[in-house]
Amino acid sequence: MNRDNQQERPKQSRIKVPEKIGWYFAGFVDGEGSFNISLRHKIDYKQRWQPVLSFNVSQRERTILALMKRYLGCGIIKQRKDGLYSFDVTNPTAIQEKIIPFFTKYSFFSNTKKRNFSLFKKAVKIMYDKKHLEKDGLLKLLEIREKLNKGKGRKRKYSISDVLESPETIR
Repeated sequence: MNRDNQQERPKQSRIKVPEKIGWYFAGFVDGEGSFNISLRHKIDYKQRWQPVLSFNVSQRERTILALMKRYLGCGIIKQRKDGLYSFDVTNPTAIQEKIIPFFTKYSFFSNTKKRNFSLFKKAVKIMYDKKHLEKDGLLKLLEIREKLNKGKGRKRKYSISDVLESPETIR
């Protein structure tokens, strides 16, 4: 293969994770990880709201999270106030080129995580296509966000009504 052909390969093909480790990570994330969309109120944005995509995994021990960071080649590890460590990926390019392809290849077993990942992929596509910069795209993203991670313990700083009722949001 010549160099021209190598340059045409998508960036996600550069992730080299041994098969056993890939499936281990998928199982680990199936139980301990989450895909999220948060909102930041930004007065200098046209829609006045910045959606932020994130993938994270929390754990008492840092070891597995450090391996994930190394093999996936993205994200940060931080220690939370409660003493747990968290591996977080919020960079949109890393999410598009590394996280989505990885968990598409190493899929989840639980229906809940499959559903959340499917919703997250739709949100990533909206943002990747920059549709969230317009009212309809932002609303579609908010609808996805409302379906993501349903259940006990879900806390949101801003609700969909905060965005819709915000006087600054362009209507």
